[in-house]
Formats: sequence, C-alpha cells, structure tokens
Amino acid sequence: MNEQPGPTAETPPPQPGSNLPEYGVGELSAALRATVEGRFGRVRVRGEVVGFKRHSSGHLYFNLKDSTSGGASAASLAAVCWRGVAGRLAAQPQDGLEIVAIGKLSVYADRSQYQLIVDQVELAGEGALLKQIELLRRRLAAEGLFDEGRKRAIPLLPRVVGVVTSPTGAVIRDILHRVAERFPRPVLVWPVPVQGEGAAARVAAAIRGFNALPADGSGGAPRPDVLIIARGGGSLEDLMAFNDEAVVRAAAESAIPLIAAVGHETDWTLIDHAADRRAPTPTAAAEFAVPVRSELLRQLADLGAQLVGRMADRLARRRDRLALAARGLPDLPRLVNEQRQRLDDRAERLARALPALAGRKREALLRLAGRLLHPREQIALRRHALERAGAALAGALSTSSLKRRHAAERIGARLSPAPIMARLREAGARLDGLAARLESVSYNAVLRRGFALVTDSAGHAVTAAAAVAPGQALRLRFADGAVEATAAGSPRDGTPRRPPGPAPRQGSLF
Repeated sequence: MNEQPGPTAETPPPQPGSNLPEYGVGELSAALRATVEGRFGRVRVRGEVVGFKRHSSGHLYFNLKDSTSGGASAASLAAVCWRGVAGRLAAQPQDGLEIVAIGKLSVYADRSQYQLIVDQVELAGEGALLKQIELLRRRLAAEGLFDEGRKRAIPLLPRVVGVVTSPTGAVIRDILHRVAERFPRPVLVWPVPVQGEGAAARVAAAIRGFNALPADGSGGAPRPDVLIIARGGGSLEDLMAFNDEAVVRAAAESAIPLIAAVGHETDWTLIDHAADRRAPTPTAAAEFAVPVRSELLRQLADLGAQLVGRMADRLARRRDRLALAARGLPDLPRLVNEQRQRLDDRAERLARALPALAGRKREALLRLAGRLLHPREQIALRRHALERAGAALAGALSTSSLKRRHAAERIGARLSPAPIMARLREAGARLDGLAARLESVSYNAVLRRGFALVTDSAGHAVTAAAAVAPGQALRLRFADGAVEATAAGSPRDGTPRRPPGPAPRQGSLF
C-alpha cells in the first residue's frame, strides 16, 4: 500500500525540471478510484454502525467505526447502500449495531473520500444478533403486541389443525404422529422454508394465508381452528426467521389462535412472545392443540357419574324435605270435605232464609203502605191546606192592607199622598199577579180547564200513550169526579187515536 504506482497510459508525462507527473483534480480522483477499486475489489468490513441515515431517496448512509489495537483512536469508514439493494438486505443497519458489510471500495470525488458501496449486510457475531433482537422486542412490546390481554385461549377440540413448517424433516412427522396418537384430527400443512433468505417472508405469508381462508370452507380448504408454527432446534442464526418483524406482526394479527414451537425448550424467539401460547417443542405444541381422546372419554364418564350421583342426592334431599313438610300439613281431603259440607249447610240455610226474608220485607212494606195515604187523598189534603193558606193569606193581606191603609192615611196627612199611593198601587198589582199565578198552577185549576188525570188500576199516573195496552182498565179523574174506562187500542205509531173531525183546541196550562 505504501508503494507509489508507476506511470500508466493515463499518467501524464513529467513536466520539465521535475520528475513528478502533474494531475488535474478530476484526473487524480479518477486515478485514485481506479487504484482503490482495482486493488481491493470486493471486501468484508466489520464495524459498528454510527450516524445511520435513511435518505428520502431510499439510499442508506452510515459509517463503520472500530477502535485501533491500542484503543487511543477509532477509524471510520463511510458506507452507502443504494435503494435497490437496501430492501433486500438480510439485516438492516442500525446505530450501535455491529455488522459485517460486504461490498466494493470506491472514491467519492466530490468530497475526496473513499467509501464502501454495500450490497450485503451480516450481523457480526451472536452478541450483535441478540442486541438487534432485544431492540426489536422492546419496540414491538411498546406497541402492545406482546400484551397478555390480547391473547386468546386455545380451543379444546379443534376441527382442523393448521401447521406452518418445513414439509421435510422430523418436525412435521412428530406433529402428525402426536395428533394421530392423542385425538385424530385433520392436519393442514402450509410448507415453508424455516431458515435462510426469504424464510421470514414465507412464514408470514403462510400465517396470513391461513387467516384468509373462508370460515365456511368455501375456499377449497377448511380454515384451521388452531395454528402451529414449528421448527426444530438450531443456532441463533438458524432461528432468525422467527425473530423477523414481519413474522411477529403476522402472528400478533392472526385471528386464529396460534401456538409457537420454535427450537428446543431453552430457545426463545420473538414469535414466542406474540403467539397465544408457547410450546417448548413441536411435540408439545401438538399436545397443546388436541386433547387425549381416552382422557376426554374418562372425564366425560366421571362427570356423568358425578352428575347422576349429585342428582340422586338432590332428589333424595328434596324427597325428605317434602315428606317432612307433608307431616306438618293437615289432612287436606278432610279439610276439603268439611268445607264442602259447610257450604252445603250454608246453601240450605240460605234457601230457607230467602223466602222468610222476602215475607218479612213484604209485611213491612204492607204496614208502611197502610200508613201511606193514597195520592188522591194526599192531593186533597194538599189542596185543603193550600185553600186554608190562601184564605189566611187573603185575610192577612186584607188586614195588612187595612192597617197599611190607616197608617198611610196617618202618614199621608203629613206627607204628599202621590208617591205613597203609587207604591201602594205597584205593590197591589204585584200581589194580584202572584195570586193569579198561584191559582193557575193549582191542581183543581188544571182539571177545571178540561184536563184529566189518567191512572191505571194500581193508581199510578199514565203519562204516555205507548204505556197503554189494548183492553187495559184506566181511571179518568176530572175536576168534578172520576170515571172508569177501558182502552180500545192504540195506533201503530204510538199516537193516541181521536175521533174524525176538527181537533179540539187545547187551552194553556197557565
């Protein structure tokens, strides 16, 4: 490296007076690039990533740094990874991550610096892998992908078991053998590579593919009720596909309960945290997925026996309680018969009491009826009382008038007689009007005007022609006496008949 390269076809000739060739800046940069790229070609560089930057163009820029043997200083190498290569890297560079970058050395003339054009990235040692896994675990845990609250229970007896694993090897044979031995169930295998380039993407696609199957089986394959993601043991590098972020997210998003069985019992991968249950081995995963048929039958038999025994005990206890309660109850048939006999006795006494009660009420009614006056007698008494009251009123009025007249004459001797006489005439006129109205509503006055009171044989007043039946005996009372009559018939419309000829004019009641 300390040797100065000799002149080439592109090397300019020495200038006069000097044995050193003269370069332009661009010529020197091109010469350096040709020298560096021709001398080193592809190299593997190990170092720690610092200053990592993902440009908006998609290119990756970072530096690789390590310490000298003395530790007094640190060397730094600029590195760049173009966009088309960055998406295919097996491991993504991150600050603080120790990697092995593989690529070609080149010179960036604009900054006069050499740099590494990276086309492959490998993690440098197990410590770097563990650090990368831990960083990813913390980031995914912060998003809640590993929370216990989001994990689902594994179904007791799935109809179909889905397995994502390699189609060859002992893992799939162990799972199939264990499922057939415990409780034969259909097993649907999605073959995938379990390590190497592209394994993570295939595993994630298989998990999402199982979840995309229609639940009713219309997609041509039944949708599993439980998934097993399985792989045998291996080194940390061999298990890296199950530490991939895409695989972990697919497992966390799975709507089908998922069992992770990656590696041996001591191996832990990130999919174990995202799965609904972790199995230490693929065989244990098959045991978690399906129960033992004989054990289920034995449990069912035990539960059936317990159910029968408990029901028998419960029925016996209820029977004892019923017998105890029955001893405390009276003789129900006897009570019913006694009440029935009492009801018959009360009914017989009631049948005898009703006629007696009706007879007593009838006698009391007759006694009261004997004490009551006939309506004609009551009318006569009222008429006589009214006549006496009228006579007394007339006498009182005449006496009062005479007294008032004498008083008025005495007062009139001192006062003008005109107002007093006017008031007296007004009072006399009002009194005459009241007397005339009283006379007009008198019972006898109504009969004297040509009206008659019609009653039936019982003495009840008949007020409507519709109430008279043909041949009914009637009594007509006039002002001067009463006559007996018999109804000859009534018109169909209910209007009383009258003889032909002009209708007699009926006077007013008032």
